[in-house]
Amino acid sequence: MVTEERAVDLVEALLLRERQESPWLPELAVLDVEEHVLGWLVTSQSVEYIRSRDSEKMLVGSGPYLVDRQDGSIHHIPVTTYVGEDWEELYLRQVRGVRPSDPLITAVRALVHSDGTMAAIRHLRKQAPLLGPHQAKTFVMAVRDGGEPPEELVGLTRKPEKCPPLPITTLAGPAR
Repeated sequence: MVTEERAVDLVEALLLRERQESPWLPELAVLDVEEHVLGWLVTSQSVEYIRSRDSEKMLVGSGPYLVDRQDGSIHHIPVTTYVGEDWEELYLRQVRGVRPSDPLITAVRALVHSDGTMAAIRHLRKQAPLLGPHQAKTFVMAVRDGGEPPEELVGLTRKPEKCPPLPITTLAGPAR
C-alpha cells in the first residue's frame, strides 16, 4: 500500500526528472494531494504560482497524476478526461485491464437462460443493429457457454462517443 507521503515523493521525483529532461519547461511542484479509492490524486502547479498565488503564473490544462495505491505506478489523467465522467472506469479498463460490466451482456445472459439462444440473438440484434446474424450468434454463443464475447463484437454494440476521452498515460511503473 502506498502512503500519501510516498505518493508525493514519487510525483516529486517524476517532476524533477521531467525538469532535468526539459529544462525550458516551468518548474513544477506538488500543490495538492487527495485520497481516492484507486490511490492518490496529486495535483502539480508552477512553483511561481505556488509562491505568489498570482493567477498569471498559474498553469492550466494538465490534469492530476494518479499514484496507484497498489503498486505506486504514476499515471497522468488529462484534464478533459478527469473532469468528464467515468475516468475511473477508463483507468480500470486501460491500465488494470478490468472490463466493466456491460448491461447488454447481462441481458443476453439472462435471456439465454430464460428464453433460449434464439430469443437472446433476436434481442441482441434489436439492441445492436451493427451486428450481423453470424456476429450476433458468435456473441450469444460465447455468453451462453459462460465466457465473454469478443471485444471487437462488444465494440459494435456501443454507440460511438462524440468526443472520446483522452487516454490516461502511464509515466512510471510500479514503485520500488
